[in-house]
Amino acid sequence: MVADILKNIKALIIDMDGVLWRDSQPLGDLKGIFHSIEALGLKYILATNNATRTVDEYHQKLSGFGVTVPEGGIINSAQAVGIYLAEQYPEGANLYVVGQPSLKSTLSQYNLNVVDENEKDVQVVVASMDLSLSYQKLKHASLLIQSGCEFIGTNPDRTLPTPEGLTPGSGTVIGALEIASGRTAKYIGKPEPLLYEMALRRLGVRPEETLAVGDRLETDIIGAHAAGVHTALVLTGASTHEQALAYNPKPEIITQDFTELMSIWTQRKN
Repeated sequence: MVADILKNIKALIIDMDGVLWRDSQPLGDLKGIFHSIEALGLKYILATNNATRTVDEYHQKLSGFGVTVPEGGIINSAQAVGIYLAEQYPEGANLYVVGQPSLKSTLSQYNLNVVDENEKDVQVVVASMDLSLSYQKLKHASLLIQSGCEFIGTNPDRTLPTPEGLTPGSGTVIGALEIASGRTAKYIGKPEPLLYEMALRRLGVRPEETLAVGDRLETDIIGAHAAGVHTALVLTGASTHEQALAYNPKPEIITQDFTELMSIWTQRKN
């Protein structure tokens, strides 16, 4: 079954956290993995829910692991939020953002005005992982949401894989605001299919020709399935083998890590 899936694949949509690395720790020989991808003639794009870095910062991180990704080869939920809001507010909008400076920087590139707590005219609250989260930020965002502002969450990932273990992620922050405001966020990142659809357009391939590689069932696998993309789960991040076997829909391929997946592919070609 695995061989039948792989023989028709022309492109990969690859998650990063939990697939390529845990924080600053690479998961395998990344330079060798990407060499294998290119040797197999596969197109690829890196698509992550993590909005804590800009695309340029991701390029720099990959470069530190000896990997060079082509221009346009990375997309994250911050970009997806920017594209979505730019379509909803073509004349621009004021945003109050609970998130990292990188998220604010990315959103500002889409004719969106990121404001502070002194601005009274706010249309949208955007929430994500925030390493400087405070009670005051939660309070202000919650009051804005209750007053009628649109409530956008970058992604629902409750945790983030690190060498120390699973640490609080964007979903934890957004969940606190949902409880405080009594409103449910509209999520833009995975498991919504938008990020995958954007990746497919950039790659110029059809869903049935594409394999998504992720570590989290409830975002990577569900999102890919919703977009009609084939799925592979690696067990180096959030989800376990036992969880995968009990999940619906099940990942079509399960491997210990990305290295094993590429090894299967290379052996099949040889």
